[in-house]
Amino acid sequence: MSPVPLPTVVEVQQTPPPPSPRRPSARFLLAHPAHFIALGFGSGLSPWAPGTVGTLWAWVSWLVLQHWFSVAELGLLIAAGTLVGWWACAVAAHNLGVADPGCIVWDEVLAFWLILWLAMPMGLLGQALAFALFRYFDAAKPGPVSWADKQFKGFGARGAFGILFDDFVAAFCTLLVIALWRF
Repeated sequence: MSPVPLPTVVEVQQTPPPPSPRRPSARFLLAHPAHFIALGFGSGLSPWAPGTVGTLWAWVSWLVLQHWFSVAELGLLIAAGTLVGWWACAVAAHNLGVADPGCIVWDEVLAFWLILWLAMPMGLLGQALAFALFRYFDAAKPGPVSWADKQFKGFGARGAFGILFDDFVAAFCTLLVIALWRF
């Protein structure tokens, strides 16, 4: 009696490999609710600096949302947005065929909402400083942000967590600078 062969890695893979890389379009954005969320309701389609445009969208939307929701409700929105965004980023990255595409800006949206949620109230100048600091930490990826960016790569839940994780670390660094500035 011969032993039963063990399955190979390819046989136990849960999701099929991603398609060939695609460029996002309005058609892609509207093809699936996950795309619409992950691409920041369209802000990720910007041909110039989609991360910055996504962060600007986050800022404007926060200024509107804070009039409709309490501080606790905004915190719940960020928590729920993280869970839904984790799924949306996984689906959109897989369908784009790129592990961490620049057009996925939901990570910037959530991270900047988190900064504003924890740092408010502050005036327009303080918000602009928070915006500039976050964009610096997110784009330049110094120290801990670079480390976080390298930790979770690939597709699926792990890769989608990585998309969000480095932006949350950039948000933490931004909040740390703001806290040191205030005290």
